[in-house]
Amino acid sequence: MTTEVTEAERIPLRVFAEKAYLDYSMYVVLDRALPHIADGLKPVQRRIVYAMSELGLGPNSKPKKSARTVGDVIGKFHPHGDSACYEAMVTMAQPFAYRYPLVDGQGNWGSPDDPKSFAAMRYTEAKLAPYAQALLSELDLGTVDFAPNFDGTLKEPKLLPARLPNILVNGTTGIAVGMATDIPPHNIHELHGACAHLLKYPNARIETLCEFVKAPDFPSGCEIVSPPEDIRRVYETGNGQIRGRARWEREDNNIVITHLPHQVSPAKILEQIADQMRAKKLPLVEDLRDESDHENPIRLVIVPRSNRVDADQLMAHLFATTELERSFRVNLNMVGLDGRPRVKNLRDILVEWLQFRVATVTRRLQHRLGKVEDRLHILDGLLIAFLNIDEVIRIIRFEDEPKQALMARFSLSDAQAESILDLKLRHLQRLEEMKIKGEQAELAEERDRLQELLGSDDKLRKLVADELKADANKYGDERRCPIVDRPAAQAMTVTEIMPSEPVTVILSKAGWIKAAKGHGVDAAGMAYRAGDEFLCSAEGRTNQLLILLDNQGRSYQIPAHGLPSARGNGEPVSGKLDLSDGSRIVALLFGDAEQRYVLGSDAGYGFVAVLGEMQTRQRAGKAVISVDAKSSVLPPALCTSVASDRMAVITAEGRLLVFAVADLPELGKGKGNKLITLRGEDRIIASCVLGEGASLTLECGKRTLTLKPGDVAAYQGARASRGSHLPRGFQRVDAVYPATEV
Repeated sequence: MTTEVTEAERIPLRVFAEKAYLDYSMYVVLDRALPHIADGLKPVQRRIVYAMSELGLGPNSKPKKSARTVGDVIGKFHPHGDSACYEAMVTMAQPFAYRYPLVDGQGNWGSPDDPKSFAAMRYTEAKLAPYAQALLSELDLGTVDFAPNFDGTLKEPKLLPARLPNILVNGTTGIAVGMATDIPPHNIHELHGACAHLLKYPNARIETLCEFVKAPDFPSGCEIVSPPEDIRRVYETGNGQIRGRARWEREDNNIVITHLPHQVSPAKILEQIADQMRAKKLPLVEDLRDESDHENPIRLVIVPRSNRVDADQLMAHLFATTELERSFRVNLNMVGLDGRPRVKNLRDILVEWLQFRVATVTRRLQHRLGKVEDRLHILDGLLIAFLNIDEVIRIIRFEDEPKQALMARFSLSDAQAESILDLKLRHLQRLEEMKIKGEQAELAEERDRLQELLGSDDKLRKLVADELKADANKYGDERRCPIVDRPAAQAMTVTEIMPSEPVTVILSKAGWIKAAKGHGVDAAGMAYRAGDEFLCSAEGRTNQLLILLDNQGRSYQIPAHGLPSARGNGEPVSGKLDLSDGSRIVALLFGDAEQRYVLGSDAGYGFVAVLGEMQTRQRAGKAVISVDAKSSVLPPALCTSVASDRMAVITAEGRLLVFAVADLPELGKGKGNKLITLRGEDRIIASCVLGEGASLTLECGKRTLTLKPGDVAAYQGARASRGSHLPRGFQRVDAVYPATEV
């Protein structure tokens, strides 16, 4: 019996792990995340464009379902996830993502608000955009090498024969292992100018090239506000930042934003400005509107509070505090012609791409020259056949092996003999001989021209320059992003906008409102107009929310810092709001947006509401509490901790119910849930929120009853139950005075 010995290689784990990680890193760098300098595409992008061309989805063809394209890409060339492949395809179709889109999509392909809001690939259709022909038009002319696909059943191009420097035309972003790339898009005409200058003056300095390529050209059309020396430094080193700023104009007294920085969402800008307005950090702005539509993709309207607002100062503040101004990271990292990733400056990129372009044109000319010479060789054989047509016919009719006989009789090559045997009888007419001689003359002229181009570097470079100019005129357009020298944006300080000070807001029964500085103010003892008296007050700060509730359950918002001083009688609140008939303000809520209150009506229903959700920019307010004609709004009760607070409710029949606030739902608006069960004409006359371990004080006229925590527990029950009767003499709690916490 023999024992088979199996040899196994044993290496240290450190060595194995290092090699495995390096292999994976190089795969991510070269085959996934970084673009190639030749065509400016990552492998998945290249495969998508190639697969679409193989499907016949040219610019003039009918589009097909995106799922068809994605299926071909992942099934034939790119064995990865379909969602990632489709997302790469979507990005190449978005005009706000690509300066010159490669894909022409039909359907929902996302929006600047949410680039990832595109429809599923089963709903959308796509074909190649016209610009894609700049990458594909020379694919079948012997210009690039093909390699087997992942399973060896098909061939795919290693690179696409780009006729323009797409690496800078569209740019790209990517994150690899240990490195990343951020290449901004540029204008085709500017790149053509730099390339043409380099072809004419190969030793041109980068400062000269920057006179042609002045700055990136983003699809959004924002302003480039980086100083020229900073932009030149980016192109000299391949690293740096470019600052883009929104473009705006004055329209009447409003500020209209028409262009945003690249990859900035209009919805996010509106949210950032609205957040400042809600936090009372932007009192200079009265209103904010999004009027974007199909004709005006970006139209954000900012309404200043008055015509005295300095629009330039306001926009400078917004540039500094929102993404209306944004810095774009530039990292010109790419895979070079040597197959190695490296950060390159502008001159290195253009010089290396022109090397690729000259080599591509050379291969195209050589491929065409080979085709011309092959055709001339065939025509020479056909002409011999026509001059000796009788002998050719005899050999074909009577020889057992006519091909070999023709080759021996007329000294023909195998290809020439094969072409003679493939002739049709109708081609044996006299006119055909004249056509052959005419074609020979044309091809001979083309052969001489091709040989002349291939034999002269100057003429070859001139051909490349002429083709670049033609393509630039065909696909190029005007610069979208103006380059403007602007001063750095400066945010206004808090004191410039609004001081944050303690303030007490006071409301009278007649609806007059005023504000007193500080807290602990004796609001009831202040002077009021004749026949008027104190109704309610609220303490807060000038940068907090001030919400007003009317008797119909609507909420209103007034900036606290704009209220008149409490030294006088104040102003009628109706002048600041659009109150409906019969509506009057009955409560004030003052505090941070996250504070919670228990809202409800004396009909026995209520809910927990967040103060921030009650704010509104509408003078007519917004509906919060659903109240019928026979009911009235209860005084809002502040919650310090929804989890531990309890709600105390007293009815006109003298019943008291205490239950957990957590049993109530948190709503933005509505009627809420039942607080206590009422019968007949019974109504809630007082309510409050009790903290954990707090006592409850009831006032009935001149009499006062204090319920200790142990006594309060006797009235505790389930929400919506009937509650228990209060002691005799305290069953008619005066509805004017709410229950208070001790």
